Amino acid sequence: MEDMNARSPVLTLEPLRGWGLVRAAWSDLKAGLQLLPLAVTLGWLDIKMRYRGSILGPLWLTLSTAVMIGAMGVVYGYLFHTDLKAYLPFLSLSLVLWGYGGTVVNDAGTVFTQNTSLFHSMRIPVSLPVMQVIVRNLLILLHNMVVVVVVFAIFHVWPHEIWSLLFSLPIWILDSFCVILLIGMLGARFRDIAPIVASLMQIFFFVTPVIWKPELITTGRKYLLFDPFYPLLEIVRAPLLGQTVDPVIWEAALGHSVLLWLLAAILFCRMRSRIPYWI
Repeated sequence: MEDMNARSPVLTLEPLRGWGLVRAAWSDLKAGLQLLPLAVTLGWLDIKMRYRGSILGPLWLTLSTAVMIGAMGVVYGYLFHTDLKAYLPFLSLSLVLWGYGGTVVNDAGTVFTQNTSLFHSMRIPVSLPVMQVIVRNLLILLHNMVVVVVVFAIFHVWPHEIWSLLFSLPIWILDSFCVILLIGMLGARFRDIAPIVASLMQIFFFVTPVIWKPELITTGRKYLLFDPFYPLLEIVRAPLLGQTVDPVIWEAALGHSVLLWLLAAILFCRMRSRIPYWI
């Protein structure tokens, strides 16, 4: 009897330290990836519930994007004295890509606080709601890309060096995961993070070349590389518009991404276990 008690598992409440934190974080990521089909289902249900009872359903996403692109294209094309044939494809693609990135960042601040009941009712990987946000916004992106395809077809715009998307799109997905994880953890601890991030994103929308082209800046264009959104936007936008990405833009995009990955990994290892208590 004493031998059986000696071999029985014992619940250890000692806080994890060092590599124990890293192993626990890695186990959480693996558990989240195993639940990827559930994250896809939850992301699709989010969109269905948002447009439940409407006639067009999720097609409202495409329709509203088309109206916004048409209105802004005419107004800003006139203000910038730009030919619509060159400006409208740029604007449509920029707004759709920014819509994905901006929404991901804004959703990140409440990704855990909106799932309080789920965390308190059962043990789930922290990465599950993060993947749910990514799936939801990817589905919205696919809906809106229909408008871009139509605009490109009308103005005869053809992608160039499309193979580069094999590198840029995984960077976008990994950056999305890390930024949601990072801002989500900070938002769970400090509830002021979500409104602060929303205000900052409004500023970045106007200072990042989204509705205006980088060529409009004739002096100091190199300082655009310090904007974390511009290089990441350009490595996807330029090939689709039939342009070549400058190597320095790739370097800036990878530099911003690596810093984001490292910061998210460090905070995830240290703060992961505290999230259920904060929310």
